[in-house]
Amino acid sequence: MSTIKTLRDSAAIRWTALLLLALAMFCSYIFMDILSPIKALMQETRGWDSTAFGTMQGSETFLNVFVFFLIFAGIILDKMGVRFTALLSGAVMLIGATINWYAVTEAFMSSSLQVWFTNNLNYIPGFDELGVSPFYAGMPASAKFSAVGFMIFGCGVEMAGITVSRGIVKWFKGREMALAMGSEMALARLGVATCMIFSPMFAKLGGVVDVSRSVAFGVILLFIALIMFIVYFFMDRKLDAQTGEAEEKDEPFKVSDIGAILSSSGFWLVALLCVLYYSAIFPFQKYAVNMLECNLTFHPVPDDSFWAGNQVTIIQYIIMLITAGTSFASNFARREMKFPLLFIAVAGLVTFCYMGYMRQSAATVFSVFPLLAVGITPILGSYVDHKGKAATMLILGSVLLIACHLTFAFILPAFKGNEVGGIVVAYITILVLGASFSLVPASLWPSVPKLVDAKIIGSAYALIFWIQNIGLWLFPLLIGKVLDASNPGVTDPVKFDYTNPLLMLAGLGVAAFIIGIILKIVDKRKNIGLELPNIQE
Repeated sequence: MSTIKTLRDSAAIRWTALLLLALAMFCSYIFMDILSPIKALMQETRGWDSTAFGTMQGSETFLNVFVFFLIFAGIILDKMGVRFTALLSGAVMLIGATINWYAVTEAFMSSSLQVWFTNNLNYIPGFDELGVSPFYAGMPASAKFSAVGFMIFGCGVEMAGITVSRGIVKWFKGREMALAMGSEMALARLGVATCMIFSPMFAKLGGVVDVSRSVAFGVILLFIALIMFIVYFFMDRKLDAQTGEAEEKDEPFKVSDIGAILSSSGFWLVALLCVLYYSAIFPFQKYAVNMLECNLTFHPVPDDSFWAGNQVTIIQYIIMLITAGTSFASNFARREMKFPLLFIAVAGLVTFCYMGYMRQSAATVFSVFPLLAVGITPILGSYVDHKGKAATMLILGSVLLIACHLTFAFILPAFKGNEVGGIVVAYITILVLGASFSLVPASLWPSVPKLVDAKIIGSAYALIFWIQNIGLWLFPLLIGKVLDASNPGVTDPVKFDYTNPLLMLAGLGVAAFIIGIILKIVDKRKNIGLELPNIQE
């Protein structure tokens, strides 16, 4: 029997550390898309058209991309370590989110600050000429100030992303790392469903629409995320005391480290695949609810109906947690418990989908997005840990991505008017899209440690996230512009034609598929080891 020498040698403790990191990211994912399910309400109450909405959503990554904050975040991570950077990212997220909340309140709408933002930031020298400004003339003042807060939040959330990845490598290297990374992302992405379910509820609470209540909900959760990082801080410090690693003092960062990273062809292929894949998913999430509103046929639910109340929201969320928990646990259960857990998960999924249909809400329909991913991510992660084939999985994910966006573009609109058929097509496509997304954390992120030295892995993750952020800045903006250009004169937010934006996203999937093929060829020629298992037995 092996002896437990450090905290990470205990499976229970290292998975507890993972849970703290995952819960913090869960809260950040909720805030990231907090306005997505109420896009139509933002247009009705704050005057945000699709261009304003897309510009504001794209601002999340503006400082990361154009002020190179993510690069500095990677340097901070390598120099100061996981603990310091986790606390810093949690605080920055909370500050940015608070600004974002105030920007959409009624108090801001009648303030001198609102007047200032109306009259200023209409022209940014240099950025306007390049077409990359986070503001524009005529942009609503609330959208401008909200963009400022979202920029700050974006710095924190992307810093948290690379910190969590580095933390998982620290606690799980040589162990079940792909399973850990996949599980972290599966839990974090439940934040998408949480956001879709609760954001509209808070916005319409009491029969009075107030979009700021939804954002306030997200701010409270980010305060909880900061607490999670504080608890992790003490666990990580104790681990370093046991191992003597003292990561904050060893291997100081050197500029030449970035050169070493950028000289790797494998790194560039992984980074390009990442930006293409994530650009086809995250920006889409911000418009997905509105896209469903435009392509599905919903009927009004009477105000006194059970399906229109807040109780059903809570019940549906509990069912979602049961579905996610049992599907995830079935991967680790003994044989006699596996099928009962899977039965509960399937029954819960069907019930969840039925409730979403009865509520006649696009947001609750899209909230099914992460549920299949939660169940299959551990399977995929365990497969990569023990069998390998990471590059092959990335290719498969790209194929599924293309199929889903083309389905949304051409097949779903054909069911307009068919209330049941449209919902069924939407649910199946959303579930498959979520499943394809689970292939990325299970296969891409655990591959990065195979490409660079351990001492500069923080900088490597930062560079990948920086390249990824270019897409996350560009494509929410592009979707908004393409959407407005494709729908001249359309002012009703539920009558947009989403075909052209969806074709653009499918094109990203095609490019990702090509890069995946090239990556597999390069891996075979250079023997990088991406197709090899993480756990060498």
